[in-house]
Amino acid sequence: MAKKGSLLSFRPDIKVVDATIRDGGLVNDFRFTDEFVKELYRANAAAGIDYMEFGYKASKDIFDENAFGEWKFCEEDSIRRIVGDNDTDMKIAVMADVGRCNYKRDIINKADSAIDLIRVATYINTIPAALKIVEYCHNLGYETTVNIMAISNARETEISEALEMIGNSPADGIYIVDSYGALYMEEIEVLTEKYLETAEKFGKYVGIHAHNNQQLSFANTITALTHGVSYLDATVCGMGRGAGNCASEQLLGFLKNPKYDIIPLLKFMEKQMELIKEQGVEWGYNIPYLLTGQTNRHPRSAISATKEKRTDYLNFYLELNDKD
Repeated sequence: MAKKGSLLSFRPDIKVVDATIRDGGLVNDFRFTDEFVKELYRANAAAGIDYMEFGYKASKDIFDENAFGEWKFCEEDSIRRIVGDNDTDMKIAVMADVGRCNYKRDIINKADSAIDLIRVATYINTIPAALKIVEYCHNLGYETTVNIMAISNARETEISEALEMIGNSPADGIYIVDSYGALYMEEIEVLTEKYLETAEKFGKYVGIHAHNNQQLSFANTITALTHGVSYLDATVCGMGRGAGNCASEQLLGFLKNPKYDIIPLLKFMEKQMELIKEQGVEWGYNIPYLLTGQTNRHPRSAISATKEKRTDYLNFYLELNDKD
């Protein structure tokens, strides 16, 4: 597949999506201070980030409001408290997770909301339900994407059928999501070609959300980028569930578009990210995450092993391979 652009060129179609609060919230139960969120919002806007994802539109009928911070639910008042009328060039995003949101109750008309983009997270077997959310949100005036999670576990025929269904929907974009950090660059190239074929046919864009279990989130992101993917997810310091994500500062240091500026992120990292690490919040590559990535497993067992500070790596590896 031909590459799009070179190391010295920039593409105006590229959009960077900051997912620090949403994916990073999975590490600390979304308990961010207002100061943290406000400073991240200002830093992202100053850095030229195109979208900032604030968290989930999770249903309080399913999740205990007292067990999580407010960014698990992203109520309009919470977002407005941070962004006001959002008089920046940066757009605001949230995620609606199929089966875990009450979208008809909790997502209001776009004309009354600070939110611009609803990202619908789905597994391959819940695509029909995801497309109902997409249609609903599209009719309310929002931009929408379909983010197919755990794509490394999906069959090729399933992917082809899902892409065709999404292509025929009003979704604006389709996301490659390496939930388990299991994919290699060669596999990203194949998926990129497959997704782009559908996207170009139906006039949509393709995005990528990578996890760092095998320390390939940055490599996989720029591999997808160079082959035509245009929406790139990243988080500051790679903060995200388990092994984390492609790091914003790493990605902005690579991109050649002069609109992006790493300096505001570095200032934010000095003040806020070091503090949150000192408070004991942990994420990032380690051996259990590597092993779940190599075996294409959900990282929940590695998350438990990390919390338990396990170093019996061989036993952990054998446990992973005994589960079949």
